[in-house]
Amino acid sequence: MAASILIVEDDPVQRRILEDMVRRFGHDAMTAEDALQALDILLSPAGRRISLILLDLVMPEMDGIEFLEKISGMNLSLPVIVQTAQGSVETVVQAMRAGADDFVIKPVNAERLRVSIQNLLKVNALTEEVRRLNKKVKGIFTFDDIIAVSPAMQQVVRLGRRAAQSNIPVLIEGESGVGKEVVARAIHGESQRAGRAFVAVNCGAIPENLVESTLFGHEKGAFTGATARHIGKFQEASGGTLFLDEVGELPLEMQVKLLRALQEGEIDPVGARRPVQVDVRIISATNRDMIQMVKDGQFREDLFYRLNVFPIMVPPLRKRQADIAPLVEHFIHRFSAEEGRKVRGVTPRAMQMLMRYSWPGNVRQLENAVFRAIVLADSDMLDVHDFPQIATQVEGFEELAEAPASALAPAAEGKEGAVAAQHAGTGSAEMIGDGMALGIPAVTDGGHVRTLQEIEADMIRLALKRYRGQMSEVARKLGIGRSTLYRKIKALGIDTGT
Repeated sequence: MAASILIVEDDPVQRRILEDMVRRFGHDAMTAEDALQALDILLSPAGRRISLILLDLVMPEMDGIEFLEKISGMNLSLPVIVQTAQGSVETVVQAMRAGADDFVIKPVNAERLRVSIQNLLKVNALTEEVRRLNKKVKGIFTFDDIIAVSPAMQQVVRLGRRAAQSNIPVLIEGESGVGKEVVARAIHGESQRAGRAFVAVNCGAIPENLVESTLFGHEKGAFTGATARHIGKFQEASGGTLFLDEVGELPLEMQVKLLRALQEGEIDPVGARRPVQVDVRIISATNRDMIQMVKDGQFREDLFYRLNVFPIMVPPLRKRQADIAPLVEHFIHRFSAEEGRKVRGVTPRAMQMLMRYSWPGNVRQLENAVFRAIVLADSDMLDVHDFPQIATQVEGFEELAEAPASALAPAAEGKEGAVAAQHAGTGSAEMIGDGMALGIPAVTDGGHVRTLQEIEADMIRLALKRYRGQMSEVARKLGIGRSTLYRKIKALGIDTGT
């Protein structure tokens, strides 16, 4: 995706020259005749697309220094390159103190400007990602940090902001990989508990014999191996928010104790003599049909209604196609900066293919597919052959799936190949070669498609071998709960020693 650069220049000839340069560099150009017009653009909806400002320092009415001071008060984190005909040290220092990130001297050297733009866009992409991560850590991540363009996601945002105004229990439903935890963090970040603890627990990844201790804590000597006191997730989250992911995986006996904790606002640590009061806001999430689980006796009805006070359904990516393009743009900027690659966008035909794919692994799969494409890319624009695992599954793009030999050769060995394998897409198997998925045959010797059960068993064996039998890691990488993994291993008759 091309970056949008705002050129602020009062000289029409210079403005046209700079606009042509920027477009030759592969970016979109927006122009303003003076600083006042530039401010109007930044405050308009079009201003959200701007990634960098190219600013002349000497202009009528409002000069470049005043403009820099104005936008610093607007809390805009946009990189700015100033251009000046003076080139004096004093001028440059004054501009830098006002918020400029780099400078060029008129007449502008094209290569010098290209390098400056490239470096600042790369740094800004990393800065934005660090800012998002810091907001998550500090508990101030909000819905403004979520890419939600489609009407379906806008409805999620509206419901989430309503939920954030109170301590009402929220149940977030949706398929694996749609971003349920991201929505939970945004609710926390816009609530009165923002800035306090946000504790996430994957209920499906906890061994059954440790669920109670993990959630409620234990006293020293409460059971064999309890060599020290452990406060548990409820106490860790006290004053903040406890996010119970895959809540449907909780064993029935633990559902009773969880219900009591929610009703009474107190917990009983294992081995403790008296209950402990906790102040916790509960947000839970599931990718399962909870109503059917209640009917089947797998989940307590009273607990379900206690958790399902304010339900929010996060739609799968295939039902919010308007989010695909901005998500791809975000991931390209992020991974290009992280990997030091000069990838600036995706071709129209590749985007058409990405829009037509069903994305069974949702946003997580899209993220990993873009990461793999960035690692293997030979040009500055991602094309269909950079997404071979997607192209083979989208009608009309199969013949374009084969990547150039130069693109695949570096990935076969060395660091890039290891990175690509590690970050291969989730949700559906990565298709490599003819009928193979990560070394697992998709067809029989006779040319017939193998059953899903056979392929699933091979995938579990592969994951067990790759992650050396570490069940929590295997379950996490396969995108299922630990208890679900154990059930599948038993049902498929898999030897965990393989």
